[in-house]
Amino acid sequence: LPAVYSLDGLLVFGLLLVCTCAYLRKVPRLRIWLLSERRGIWGVCHKAAVIGTRLHVAVSMSCLLMAFYVLVGK
Repeated sequence: LPAVYSLDGLLVFGLLLVCTCAYLRKVPRLRIWLLSERRGIWGVCHKAAVIGTRLHVAVSMSCLLMAFYVLVGK
């Protein structure tokens, strides 16, 4: 629980949200069911999915760097 309030915990949460929403966007049934709404909490998931698909190289590099930081740097 204390990791939620740290900056690196927040970055991990954001990266996981973007990666998960981008993955869910690739599944056709889930895309229609979950990511069709553009307002509220589902709108945040929709925007995270758009970021994950358009900036997939930057997001994947960020995930690798964060994994290295969490495993080795911490």
